[in-house]
Amino acid sequence: MAKTPAPAQPYRVLARKYRPTDFTGLIGQEALVRTLSSAFATGRIAHAFMLTGVRVVGKTTTARIIARALNCIGADGKGAAPTIQPCGVCEPCTSISESRNVDVQEMDAASRTGIDDIREIIEGVRYAPIAARYKVYIIDEVHMLSKQAFNGLLKTLEEPPPHVKFVFATTEIRKVPVTVLSRCQRFDLRRIDSAELAAYLAVLADKENVKIEEGALALIARAAEGSARDSLSLLDQAIAHGEGETITADTVRLMLGLADRGRVLDIFEKLMGGNLAEALGDLGGLYDAGADPLAVVQDLLETTHFLTRVKVAPAAQGFFDGGSGEAKRAADLAAKLSVASLTRAWQILLKGLFEVRDATRPISACEMVLIRLAHAAELPPTDKLVKDFLDGGAVPAPRGGAAAPSGRPVPSGPSGAAMPARAPMPEGAPSASIRNLEDIIALAAANNAPILRVALENYIHLVHLEPGRIEFRPHARAPRTLAGDLQQKLRDWTGERWAVSIASTGGAPTLAEQKQSAKTARFEAVAQDPLVRAVLDRFPGAEIVAVRDTIAPDVAAPMPESDSES
Repeated sequence: MAKTPAPAQPYRVLARKYRPTDFTGLIGQEALVRTLSSAFATGRIAHAFMLTGVRVVGKTTTARIIARALNCIGADGKGAAPTIQPCGVCEPCTSISESRNVDVQEMDAASRTGIDDIREIIEGVRYAPIAARYKVYIIDEVHMLSKQAFNGLLKTLEEPPPHVKFVFATTEIRKVPVTVLSRCQRFDLRRIDSAELAAYLAVLADKENVKIEEGALALIARAAEGSARDSLSLLDQAIAHGEGETITADTVRLMLGLADRGRVLDIFEKLMGGNLAEALGDLGGLYDAGADPLAVVQDLLETTHFLTRVKVAPAAQGFFDGGSGEAKRAADLAAKLSVASLTRAWQILLKGLFEVRDATRPISACEMVLIRLAHAAELPPTDKLVKDFLDGGAVPAPRGGAAAPSGRPVPSGPSGAAMPARAPMPEGAPSASIRNLEDIIALAAANNAPILRVALENYIHLVHLEPGRIEFRPHARAPRTLAGDLQQKLRDWTGERWAVSIASTGGAPTLAEQKQSAKTARFEAVAQDPLVRAVLDRFPGAEIVAVRDTIAPDVAAPMPESDSES
């Protein structure tokens, strides 16, 4: 009689097959393992642990490993104390791994948030464990417990029975009351470094007899964002795409909808150089090849961040591999760009990231982001625009456009005709040409010093001024370095030494105060005009907002025409 073939074992996904069962399998969490090893070795084991970290960083897995370590009795069944190296074969280890140990209870606080759920735990801690050394309560997403539930847990957490241990896990550590945190030993689980994660995946791929390129592993590790579980799920997906052949970087890139980094760098370089049409053509090529527009914007953000880091720290590593040709190109491009332009590109792309994510047609939104970035790259730095505006210059328009008005009103005389602007003092003028504070302000304007100009107008109570010497009382809000800055600037601009001294009392009102006083006096004078007074009395609540001379005094008003001849 022919033997019946044994049923095939169901396939186990890599994330479950290689889920760590002891601390040796926890990669990237050396600080946690070192601290727990010392605590277990000395017998100083806390009664409550708080595991915090981002999504899928390994909090629940670590909590289960702690439960095994607390209850392992060894392969021979003679283990009398907790061990940092659970055997994985004894009854407590296997039952905890299979989630059937009655003394190790897991609770999801996302769905069980109330005081009644916590009351079950409070009642249960009074009883000794049935089959294990310790009763272990694992509460996931503990930050979602209600205020009443936290308050109900506090007393038990403060003085738990010796046979009870708590292990909490949360992604929102700030939402956990400090009264709870103070009663727990806290561990912050960090993301796994991409290089370390890629090396880990290479070992597992070798065990699975899977041929995969290093570039493909690097792409998977980067896409997993520091999560071992996510990286294993992506590796599973890549193996399915590879169909038994060597898995290449192009295969993974196509699977993830990623854009080639070299082509993304091409797009960024063309955008910053004003070659918008070519950049849009490259984007279209990537889109046709299967790249996700959102991934393109994310890669452009990563490129901007990398270039900025290279700009301020030439040896920085990041988005581009240090020895690759793209890294050399990126370093050359960073040398040509300013930090201000890179910062502006970052802000535009960051805003565009959400626009592309929420758009009904992401590729169109992505194109609009690139167009906006290309035009912004043509503008001068913001600080130059501000200086030009403060100095009365016209704001530069984009290429091919007329200069925009500066927004500053042109002084006018009594007849309304424009008055010629006062010519600024030439750089290097002799100190004898400085007669008053207004002359120094004009000199600051001519030498592009808007900050000092504002300080001179608002923070100086002038006591004495003569060629080569100035004394003033600083305003309470004046910068501490005002006197030194003024002395240095006057020396640079005039070529002569100036003595700048500070008085504790006296001094004329600041120029800003003088202008305000003159404006107030003019308003008060106009308010005494009988016609204006009558209007203000007729309309309660009305006020004078501006005073203008609209009719020249030498122009006579036209005589009214008579309806009949005389």
